Formats: sequence, structure tokens, C-alpha cells
Amino acid sequence: MIHIRAFAFIALLLGAAAPVNAHGQSNHTAGKMTSNASYKPTRSGYAPVNGLQLYYEVYGGETTGVPLVLLHGGGSTIGTNFGRVIPLLGKNRQLIAVEFQAHGHTRDIDRPFTFAQDADDVAALLALLRAPKADVLGFSNGGSTALQVAIRHPKVVNRIVTIASIYKRDGMPAEFWDFMEKGTFADMPQVYKDEYLKINPSQEGVRAMYERDSRRMIGFADWPDADIRSIQAPTLVVVGDRDVVRPEHALEMSRLLPHGRLSILPGTHGEYMGEIMTPNVHERVPQLFVALVEEFLSADSKQGMHLAAFRTMERGFQRI
Repeated sequence: MIHIRAFAFIALLLGAAAPVNAHGQSNHTAGKMTSNASYKPTRSGYAPVNGLQLYYEVYGGETTGVPLVLLHGGGSTIGTNFGRVIPLLGKNRQLIAVEFQAHGHTRDIDRPFTFAQDADDVAALLALLRAPKADVLGFSNGGSTALQVAIRHPKVVNRIVTIASIYKRDGMPAEFWDFMEKGTFADMPQVYKDEYLKINPSQEGVRAMYERDSRRMIGFADWPDADIRSIQAPTLVVVGDRDVVRPEHALEMSRLLPHGRLSILPGTHGEYMGEIMTPNVHERVPQLFVALVEEFLSADSKQGMHLAAFRTMERGFQRI
């Protein structure tokens, strides 16, 4: 079990692959990664949304299918959070990845810093990109934002994958909140600071990111159960069996969701994705995680095929 001091910052500040270069390629040699030379963004830029210049990247070409939106955790970036799975997820669909206010390329501004505001930014970006509907995958704080997108903007959401996220304070052990109250910028692991500074060499910026994330978590208030029950999008809840998020909380959330499913995977916070605190995960582990996600996200088309087959069989019976 990871010490609660490191564990708290894993939950607060990230969800990343091994330290990565500008295009999300791992700098670790432990465990080979799928080469992502062909998975550089096909497009990137800044979208003017709600007073913010929101940085985003698009992977894959134009597609008639539903795109998948990737939402990183607190203190993280597109590369550090999803560098290990973007090459896998991008094989079969278009990806839209964002960096939230005060994170990575997206600068901080003087406005509220909440999960609801992040959700509004995502919905506004999809409107600008003319994507009327999308699947949404979020890790850690990004998983909570994914839930808020579904609560606040249900028409833009097709399916959700929420990973190691909470909607109530008791989703975390009591030690987590105690540590957050006492934590300081000096406690933030240097690797997270370094990954931010590679993108934006500003000590003021990285400190602002820490302060924003820290205050949001310290002030986190329980969401009403009714908010979770209001989510009509099919939702896969994912958590590690040794996660900082309690598996019991993930189970509770999956049962509140009208169309919730639950997956408890072996490992710590984001280990199955190969995030930054777990660099030695074998490449087959993220591959298994991606296969699980793709199976869930493709269920609509499979159900459609099953229904078509049933109707064909039904017509055959009618002719007998």
C-alpha cells in the first residue's frame, strides 16, 4: 500500500503515465510501450470558452463516429495522464483531450475553479468543435468532471467512463482529508512540478495549479444522490482494489446510476493505466484496461447488431 502522504497527492494531483515527452511518449524503459509516433495530435489549439483559452488536442482524422473526450486528473496534463493509453484508444476512434484551467498549456484566470465549471468548459469546447455528442472518459478529478458533464449537459454525452472519482467525501479515507488540510506546496512530488514546467516554465503557474487543486479538494462538499441518479448515460465506474478511492464508494456510485456498471481492477490509483506513480506496469496492463473501456463504449453498436439479428430471426419464425 502506498503511504498516505504520496497517495493523497496521487489522488489530488494527477493520473499520469510514466514521465512523458511532448507527444506523450514514455521516458521510462521499464516495460515497452506501443510506439506513438503516428499518434501525434492531428490538431491542437486554444478554444475561447467561458472567458478561458482552453487548450485541446485532437487525435485521429475526421470520423463519423462518436469521439472520445479525455479528462485528466488534478495537477496533470494530457501527456502525463494519458500518454500510455492514447496510442491504444486512438486506433479505433477520434480522441479529444483537454487541459483544464491552470493545468499544462491552459493558463489560470480569475474565475471559479470547480468541477461544474470544468464541465461547462468541456461542453462549450464540444460545441465549438461541432461535436454534438461524445463519449467522456475522466480519471480522478477528471472522472468527477465527467460526471458533472453528464449532470449539467446530458444531451452532449453518449457514454461515460469515470475512473477513481468521488461524489462524496467519504469516498476517500479520513486520512486523506487530514493530510490535505496540512499539506503544503513542498509536499507536491517533484515529478509533477517538472512535467508542468516542461510545458510552462513558470514557478508562479505551477504553484497556482497546486493552490487551485488543493483548495478545491479541501472545500469539496458532498453531491446529492439525486444528481447521480439523474445521469441517464450508460456509465462505467472503474476503481483499483488498492485505490485511494474506496471500492465501496465506487460500488455505491454504480448502484445509484440508472445504467451503471462497475469494474474493480487490481492495483493502486491509475496503475492499470500506467500513470506517473506506477511507471513499471507491463504494457499488457494498459492494453487490458483499454480493451475493457472499448468493450463498454462499443456496447451500443453491439446491442444494435444483436437486435437486428433478433428481428431477422423473428421474421423467419413468422414465415414458418
